[in-house]
Amino acid sequence: MQPLRVLDLACGTGRNGMWFLERGHSVSFVDRITASLPSQIQENPRADIQQFDLEQGVTASLGQFDVVLVFNYLHRPLWPWIRDSVLPGGILVYETFTEAQASIGRPRNPAFLLGTNELTERFTDWEQLYYGEDTPETPGGSGAYKATIICRKPLD
Repeated sequence: MQPLRVLDLACGTGRNGMWFLERGHSVSFVDRITASLPSQIQENPRADIQQFDLEQGVTASLGQFDVVLVFNYLHRPLWPWIRDSVLPGGILVYETFTEAQASIGRPRNPAFLLGTNELTERFTDWEQLYYGEDTPETPGGSGAYKATIICRKPLD
């Protein structure tokens, strides 16, 4: 299999992108603070580390990716940029908190919480490979209220 080009957006410690990096793919790790990325990422020649504040309206042109990963992050003004960052035929994996999360803990700010079916509504024109919503009681779940979508961008 040819190596993929992957974007780990709002990557935190990079654990999601690390999975792809360990399998020989090139990964761009993007976050406001990148100092918490472990040395296995910082020293890997296939890792591209980009530090900028996504919420300041500065979205560098990173190009397009085969796979875009977004976990535990929501900034709605980035939706068009995220959509454009996925190559035609590429995959988006997006998981973050829903409004119900505010009833049990953080985050509580509605700006950081998905509305009902918001992820599916944002990607109705993409092939939805998986959609699910977890609750704290979901077996094998995260202990939080989250929605997850895996979808494929249509070919042009």
